[in-house]
Amino acid sequence: MAQMDVYEAMRTLRAVRRLKPDPIPRDVLSRVFEAATFAPTGGNAQPWRIVAVSESASKQRLGELYADLWRNYTKRFRLFPADMPADVRERTERTLKAGDYLADHFGATPVIAMFCFNPKNMAITDSEQPRPSVVGGGSVYTAVENLLLACRAEGLGCVLTTLLCEREPEVRKLLAIPDPWYTAAAIPIGYPVGRGHGSLIRRPVAQLVYQDSWGKPFQS
Repeated sequence: MAQMDVYEAMRTLRAVRRLKPDPIPRDVLSRVFEAATFAPTGGNAQPWRIVAVSESASKQRLGELYADLWRNYTKRFRLFPADMPADVRERTERTLKAGDYLADHFGATPVIAMFCFNPKNMAITDSEQPRPSVVGGGSVYTAVENLLLACRAEGLGCVLTTLLCEREPEVRKLLAIPDPWYTAAAIPIGYPVGRGHGSLIRRPVAQLVYQDSWGKPFQS
């Protein structure tokens, strides 16, 4: 079984969008999926399921849907303002190229883990708030993160995508997902083309964590 320091895994868990079509050993996939089961969920209800899509025709159709959604989603990001700093533009261009690669090869990914959820088994405590509800996702995306970290430990590339949720009715029909189950994320999984994972660019703690009240700096 693969072993990796958890902090090292978190610090280097890149969104890897260039993936080889090479098959993934069944025991490796089993460990990755088992890692998802260890995630905390409200009331330990585990209101999520994974459809592990490896059948060629289904992957091809998901790839077609994803490519169409990606092209539409990224139109605005390709209009670079004249005053964009060179380093920001370079990073954006790299991200777009990697995303284009994924869109062009999505259907060739060895496995696509389609995460589904059942809202009837969730304690969605913010459903009455005058804003978009997010609490229900806390019983799904914990499992997604566990799967991503397990992929990192196993040397697999992966990336959290949600664009296919825009075409949920078609995806549900394609994968025979029954009521009352819906889609939360699609995780393409495969061995990386090139280096894959590596160091991350993130905002520092001082910009993201406050002490006792909003805006008060956290004392580290």
